[in-house]
Amino acid sequence: MSDEFDLGWGEEDEPEQTADTLTAVDTGRSQKQQESQAKVIAERVAAAVEEVRPGLDKIPDPVEPAGEGALTAEEEERFRLCNDGIALHDVAWFMLGKSLDTIATGRLFRATPHKLEPERCYETIEEWAEVEKGISVSRCNQLRAAWDLGEILMARGYNTNPGQVRELVPVKNAFNVNAAVAVYVLVADTVGAEKVTAARLRETVKLLPGDLQLQDDDDPDVLAKTIKGVLLGETPPPPVPAIPPAVKRAVDARAVRLADELNRGRIPRAQVQLYLMQAFADEEDSTVFNAVLERMRQDEKKTKKRT
Repeated sequence: MSDEFDLGWGEEDEPEQTADTLTAVDTGRSQKQQESQAKVIAERVAAAVEEVRPGLDKIPDPVEPAGEGALTAEEEERFRLCNDGIALHDVAWFMLGKSLDTIATGRLFRATPHKLEPERCYETIEEWAEVEKGISVSRCNQLRAAWDLGEILMARGYNTNPGQVRELVPVKNAFNVNAAVAVYVLVADTVGAEKVTAARLRETVKLLPGDLQLQDDDDPDVLAKTIKGVLLGETPPPPVPAIPPAVKRAVDARAVRLADELNRGRIPRAQVQLYLMQAFADEEDSTVFNAVLERMRQDEKKTKKRT
């Protein structure tokens, strides 16, 4: 009877050996499946990277039209690829500006030997850009001044170009980034996003009153409505705070010294204001608060004496 039910295990340790064999087979199969999946994933990632990779080789070579009238499917695809290349040019402009600004802010050029004077390293971003990359000083400054506007406008879905954005830089310098974006939003809402031009933006900027005051922390959409109200005469501009020119010059000089202390190319005014407000609101360190309090008390005493 026992022979009829002999499962062929043989010795007592054979079941364990067979189990080990099955485990090894399962492990090998699982490993092969994982490797196969990893290969598929790697191929898909490589294909996705290749699809978004910019390059001259992705632009079709010029050829004569296939005929008159409607485009063929092949022509439609060629047209799409060429449009993508044109759009990439504008994006690359802002990418170049951001790259220059990042290099300048971190002084990442400081350890690079000068190409013409190897015994020393570059001292400024303008010098590095001009010698190393052939970018003029004026263009370097233009690129650095405009990239953040381009980035914000593109993130909001606007199809901008460098020429349009350059017209907004004076607004950014006079007020802030949000105000510059607001001017674009105002023009886009008025004439349509597809009809925004550099000329229209330039004319709108010229219409802004010299005593216009805008809140730094307002959303661009809110600022756009405020600016529109001022231009239409519906919202009178608020009074200009009396900030003596000497104070402005002193602030600018201190900002330069601050940048030098931090080994940075420049310190945005908005960043300085943020740190000042944080220092003023600091409950543990009342140095700035006490300084402001003392100055206000002095002003009150002077006012009382005059009256």
